[in-house]
This record gives sequence, structure tokens and C-alpha cells, in this order.
Amino acid sequence: MKTNAQITAQRRLPAPPTVSTRLTLRDRLGAWRVRWGIGRMRYTVEPGLYAVGTPNDASPVLVSANYKLTFDSLRRELSGVDCWLLILDTKGINVWCAAGKGTFGTRELVARIEKTRLARYVSHKTLILPQLGASGVSAHEIKKQTGFTVTYGPVRAEDIKAFLAAGSKANPKMRAVRFNLWDRLVLTPMELVPTTKVSLMVFGALFLLNLFAKRPFGLYDFLAYAVAVLIGTVLAPLLLPILPGKSFAFKGWFIGALGTAGIAWACGWFAPPDLLLGIGYMLALPAHAAYLAMNFTGSSTYTSPSGVLKEMKIALPFILPALAAGIILILIKAFI
Repeated sequence: MKTNAQITAQRRLPAPPTVSTRLTLRDRLGAWRVRWGIGRMRYTVEPGLYAVGTPNDASPVLVSANYKLTFDSLRRELSGVDCWLLILDTKGINVWCAAGKGTFGTRELVARIEKTRLARYVSHKTLILPQLGASGVSAHEIKKQTGFTVTYGPVRAEDIKAFLAAGSKANPKMRAVRFNLWDRLVLTPMELVPTTKVSLMVFGALFLLNLFAKRPFGLYDFLAYAVAVLIGTVLAPLLLPILPGKSFAFKGWFIGALGTAGIAWACGWFAPPDLLLGIGYMLALPAHAAYLAMNFTGSSTYTSPSGVLKEMKIALPFILPALAAGIILILIKAFI
């Protein structure tokens, strides 16, 4: 079998970049940064063909996305493996989301095979795609247009070495999609940070309103809002499997209502003269938590793109009027 250098020399092909399987401190800091939503859409690698180790023409070809967090998660699991990485231009989106959006799809895969001249680097006709990318790729079209056969690898990159060692065969454990407490926890910063930015504007608006309000917004008002944000972006995702109902919005509303009721009761907002305020918060804050929890559908393995659209269509007609009515009652209490 020919090595990477022999292949490129004989066929006069450009040698693909060789990537390390060891992550640097910079890689780890970059991963932490994008987990918190900083520079998320700019965290990419150049699409194309890469070499891991010293691959030859019989080495496996693994297909992945150009979101660097995905790219790094894959390459760090390939220590001791000689293979090719075919990286698609998914616009900096991970495999699962890109498959839903169409960027990890048939057209891009066909184009990338042709652009990299992959058939000249390998003597076989097999591509190993991540299982979570299956919804975006038509395997028979890939075969028809390029001659390459698609094989789906495991769900998690940590299983790829075992998958290759087993002759590209996946056991049931490799096929299982998990979404445990830790899987959900690492996604919550991406939900929390954008909401925090919006919350700063809300707090700014409340401070301005306090210049004219008869009943100024105080510490407990800010605390109630902050609790609703934390419930919608952190607590609801963490408690997802045990909260009642199937809808993310309902789960967020349910726990948001419990949290808001607890604060309102502790502050005496369920009795005159603050009953109107209590009703306003009971309308607005659980609705806000419901909306934030519904956003998590885009990060979850619990639903599909069509399921997300269906839930939004059902939930928003309830969330928006409740939020508007609650805000009106709160402002009435503040100014009249």
C-alpha cells in the first residue's frame, strides 16, 4: 500500500495538511470560549482534505463539519489511526444542526469530493459519515454522482476507533443517542449568554422607567426577572427529562410558574396593594421562561427541525399574549 507521500508523488497531487491528534492549550481555550457563545460563528477550519497520521490509498475517509469544535472533537480521538478527514463547508455549524439546515448535505459532499479530487488519493470507494449527519445526506445520490458508498459511523467521536477496529461495524451502544445531564449542562452557556445581553438592556430600561415610576422597580423585581432567565436557560434544560409534558415551552412555563409564585409569595405580591403586580409577574415571567426553554429545542436531540417549528407554532400564540398582558399590568402598577 502506498503512503501519503508516495500517493502525492506518483500522482502529482498536492499533499493535504497533516493534523495532530493532540489539542493545544489554544484549542482548549477556544473551545471554552465558543461554549460561552464568544465568536461562535467564526470558529471554523478550512474545508477540504486533511491527513491524520500517515494515511495511504487504503486508509479510511472520515467526513465531518468545519466547525472547529467538531473538528477537534474528532481528531483528538484518532491517536494512532492513519486516515483521511474530508471536511465539509457547513458554515461553522456542527454536523447535527448542519444536516438539519442542509449545509451538511448531498450537494456539499459531492462538491467537496470533486474539489479535493478524493478519488485520486484513495483506491477504495467508501466514506464514513457521522450518524447524526444522516438526515442531510442522500446515500444513493452520493453513490450515483461520485461512485462512493456511504457508511454511517457512531454517534460519538469517542467510539470511532472501536468502530474502525471492528471493520466499520457499529454495535447498538455506538448507535444510541444519549442526552444526559452533562450533555445538557455544557450547552446551557450558549443559551444563557445571549439572553444575558438582552437582559442588560431590560435592566437599563427599568432603571430609566424608575425615573418616572410611582412604584419604582427594586431588588426583588430584578431578582424575579433573573430567576425566570435562569429557569428558562439553565434549570429547565437540566431537568428536562423529569419535568411534566412533552413541550419544551410547557416545561419552561411550568417550572417558571413555580419559581415566580415562590418569589411573589415571599414578597407579598399576592395580596393588596401589590396583587396587580403579582398577577402581572405570573403572566409575564413564566411566559418568558417558556420562550427561553423553547429555544433549547435547537440544542436538543429530543426533537427534529419540523418538531421545533410545530412547537413554535403552537406555543407562541400563548406565550406572546401572556407576556404582553403581564408587562401591561406591571407597568400599570408602576405608573398608576
